[in-house]
Amino acid sequence: MAEGNEGVDLKFRIFDGTDIGHGTYALSMTVATLKQRLFSEWPQDKSVVLKSVNDMKLIHAGTVLENGKTLAESRILVGDLPGGFITMHVVVQPPLVKRKKGKKWEEEQNQITCGCTIL
Repeated sequence: MAEGNEGVDLKFRIFDGTDIGHGTYALSMTVATLKQRLFSEWPQDKSVVLKSVNDMKLIHAGTVLENGKTLAESRILVGDLPGGFITMHVVVQPPLVKRKKGKKWEEEQNQITCGCTIL
């Protein structure tokens, strides 16, 4: 096969030990595209339901894969397991909502006193 068109056999393990998304994926595929595909195949009978693609993180060899990189750039090695699949973990973690430090936050901070005396 031509450079970038090689395939890698992947499967993805979700929180309860179920494997999804078995298949051969092109090394030129971006992580964002892969996450979109997994999002569309997410089992609906699970207790954790994805609300968006951004709730999902893919982990391979202890590293969270970046959306803008391809599988090749993410160092997904071809031929690690002859005749086998590479298993990646899927972590569901909704993005944290940034809380604005408004008037209420300032009031809470002003109410905190330590009762210390400075000598």
